Amino acid sequence: MSARARVAALISGRGSNMAALLAAARAPDYPAEIALVLSNRPDAAGLGVAREAGVATAVVESRRFGRDREAFERALDAELERYGIGLVALAGFMRVLTPWFVRRWAGRLVNIHPSLLPAFPGLDTHARALAAGVRIHGCTVHLVGEGVDEGPILAQAAVPVRGDDTPETLAARVLAEEHRLYPAALAWLAAGLVRVECGRARIQGAAAPEAALLNPLPDTPRLPTP
Repeated sequence: MSARARVAALISGRGSNMAALLAAARAPDYPAEIALVLSNRPDAAGLGVAREAGVATAVVESRRFGRDREAFERALDAELERYGIGLVALAGFMRVLTPWFVRRWAGRLVNIHPSLLPAFPGLDTHARALAAGVRIHGCTVHLVGEGVDEGPILAQAAVPVRGDDTPETLAARVLAEEHRLYPAALAWLAAGLVRVECGRARIQGAAAPEAALLNPLPDTPRLPTP
């Protein structure tokens, strides 16, 4: 059987998207394994979830480095190298990464953001979407660029915005889509189906937008059986 890509999930809190990736990676034919869960906070609840699942964990405390962001990221990078990581999945990692780290992991660093980028980058996306009066909201998986919540988009999932929505109800509906979308997009990257051309990501075998306007989600690639 082909080797699975070794992935590190980076978290700062409860890591619900990390848990979704762990669940997907339990399938023996999923093309990636979550080989490490790494947090910048020792009290991140997701670390316990990872340990219970038998996944290696590590902590590189960002506060120990003060304002020296690059020194923190070099320590982070050393841990990733120590575990032989090939891909990095940001899963609620509440740090803005420097250009040094983004370039170091270019094409191998992926993030999920709770909006339909390029709309509503940054924080408080659901409240901002409601304030703007949009009719469709959602989430985006993208390769990480040097700007905040920038980079080639791999996949998006959309949900309707209801008249009685609050930021909390909208967030819950989007989060359900995040848990479905992230494992699929990570699988495409791990299986080598992603190509970036002129700053735009192309997914081999992805459904045409007109075939699935709201959620263009092709089948998750699987490793061949022996």
